[in-house]
Amino acid sequence: MIWNETMECMDRANMRTLQSIRLKKTVERIYQNCEPYHRRMQEKGLSPDDIQTIDDIVKLPFTSKKDLRDYYPFGLLSSPMSEIVRLHASSGTTGKPIVVGYTRNDLAIWGEVGARCFTAYGLGKQDVVQVSYGYGLFTGGLGAHGAVETIGGTVIPMSSGNTEKQIMLMHDFGAVGLACTPSYALFLADALHDSSIPREEFKLKVGAFGAEPWTEEMRKEIESKLGIKAYDIYGLTEIIGPGVGHECQCQNGTHLCEDHFYPEIVNPETGEPVAPGEFGELVFSTITKSGMPLLRFRTRDLTRLIYDKCECGRTSVRMDRILGRCDDMLIIRGVNVFPSQVESVICEMPELEPHYFIVVDRVNNLDTFEVQVEVKEEFYSDEVNKLLDLRKQIVHRLQSVIGLSPDVKLVEPRSLERSQGKAKRVNDKRKFK
Repeated sequence: MIWNETMECMDRANMRTLQSIRLKKTVERIYQNCEPYHRRMQEKGLSPDDIQTIDDIVKLPFTSKKDLRDYYPFGLLSSPMSEIVRLHASSGTTGKPIVVGYTRNDLAIWGEVGARCFTAYGLGKQDVVQVSYGYGLFTGGLGAHGAVETIGGTVIPMSSGNTEKQIMLMHDFGAVGLACTPSYALFLADALHDSSIPREEFKLKVGAFGAEPWTEEMRKEIESKLGIKAYDIYGLTEIIGPGVGHECQCQNGTHLCEDHFYPEIVNPETGEPVAPGEFGELVFSTITKSGMPLLRFRTRDLTRLIYDKCECGRTSVRMDRILGRCDDMLIIRGVNVFPSQVESVICEMPELEPHYFIVVDRVNNLDTFEVQVEVKEEFYSDEVNKLLDLRKQIVHRLQSVIGLSPDVKLVEPRSLERSQGKAKRVNDKRKFK
């Protein structure tokens, strides 16, 4: 199913023409109404007349998360506060949050791109969807909520937490879809298994999961435990929230809503564009937003873009699975390590639960690397030799994937802290030394 065939199936030439028109209009708006952008463009010797086509986007300055903090709270707005009808903010726990303002038109765009996502997952106006992302300043809850309402579906606005009630209402209200973080989906799967309600009494078929990185192995784990089809939904608070991109039923990359959010891939070190199809840092420009449009926002996500037409019929550019984030990458003893690499190994081993925690420290000027991982109940044994053999297997597999041998600690089932929002997977103690 396709929500907006005109935009999602537009040919490449017409899409670039549309993007050019929208970029030029957005640059003019920002130049006239946002002093920090106005000043930066002048420093580069640019005026709106220098931006005629989408190819000219490389002339424009980048925007970073630091900029949003520096101009906190409203310094990057391009609309007066009288036109801002909603504020959202990042879920960061330290320092000033990232604040984004939305006009009514921005909220309409958000509902539109969200509808494309949920339609691509096979959901429609006949379906009940339980939204278990957090509501409030975090964009997840209200973003998914608006998407379901736009397609005409029925929303259960649960938010996260209160797990027993989650399971009860999922059953009693007949939820067909579930929207939450992948880690919370696993938490709910365990709770559903522990409940007295048989799985066959639930109508749950589809999951829309995002807000944190997850691997193909974790997807399989979720699908197996919940008995559903699990889809990725991609978004960033700074750009709009969930709805920037989505998988289709082919699940061969994430379709980006490029008529609203123009993507680039640049070298994360130099900021220069990479060759088509190469991996690099994902950059977005919002070309239709009016409240707080951003130019060339550096996401820190590492991926590549695929422009081939998808088997589903959509021509919109696809983003490959995110390898990790520039700022999530751990450098341990000179080796680049992404938490997703650890997760992929853990999820592919049948003896392990998909719950882990990484601890990095520095002792006597040498990096230490510990991975704590839960063993499934049926494999957790009092026989030391069995656990030692399992530990050796994990270390060997991680060594082959990462190039390092971590200190693996096997822990009892359900002993690691569970997340009801974004999962915290890493504690890098070196930052405090």
